[in-house]
Amino acid sequence: MPFHFESKPSLIVYITCGDPDLVTTRDVILAAIDAGASVIELGVPFSDPLADGPVIQRASERALKHGTSLQNVLTLAAEIREHSQSVGLVIFSYLNPILRMGLAKFCQVARLAGIDGVLITDLPIEEAAEYLREARKNDLATIFLAAPTSTDQRLKQIAEVSTGFIYAISRTGVTGARQQMTGDAQSLVKRVRRFTKLPIAVGFGISTPEQFQAIGKFAEAAVVGSAIVHAIEQNPGREAATVAEFVRQLLASSF
Repeated sequence: MPFHFESKPSLIVYITCGDPDLVTTRDVILAAIDAGASVIELGVPFSDPLADGPVIQRASERALKHGTSLQNVLTLAAEIREHSQSVGLVIFSYLNPILRMGLAKFCQVARLAGIDGVLITDLPIEEAAEYLREARKNDLATIFLAAPTSTDQRLKQIAEVSTGFIYAISRTGVTGARQQMTGDAQSLVKRVRRFTKLPIAVGFGISTPEQFQAIGKFAEAAVVGSAIVHAIEQNPGREAATVAEFVRQLLASSF
């Protein structure tokens, strides 16, 4: 099992790679790992990020201005892996950049770079056969999104093709920090558990230590993305230190 969710909740940190540049991304990720993050989601910037709110959209735009590519992200992953053997590394991408590289090549390169799993946001399970085949060949965990609007039948299908962990979306809509978490997340996790023994990570909208702690009462991990990306945007020149402090605050709340 490539993902070790020992504390509860464990922290999964999402970063848009290349924002503001790849050197800073590397420093931020290493700082987040040192501060206690269990898994890093390496966000591949994309020109049309439909599922993302304004914070991550802006980060994608900044990263693409520097020409950040999927290949750059995989090279960065290999560097991160050299520094940390224990952290979980996930490629978080839309399908288009992966298809451009080629599914088979992408899975081989990802594995060689030390990637543990892949989450393709806009790949429905009905069209995932080739991806699943190539990912399994290369021992990559296949992570899918489960939403509050998913039917039980769909949750069962998602559970059947997921490995590593399942990413439960706390609410419908786009990514972005929210002041309040809804009960949707808890009821969704309860529904997903009927179909799987895999760990469940809850994401979309978690931005405070209180929200992070609340997730730990019913899920193994919490994903924090927009709040981290926002901290990077607001603290030019101090990105790594700011993210490390934020990660420590989140994790301190769960002990």
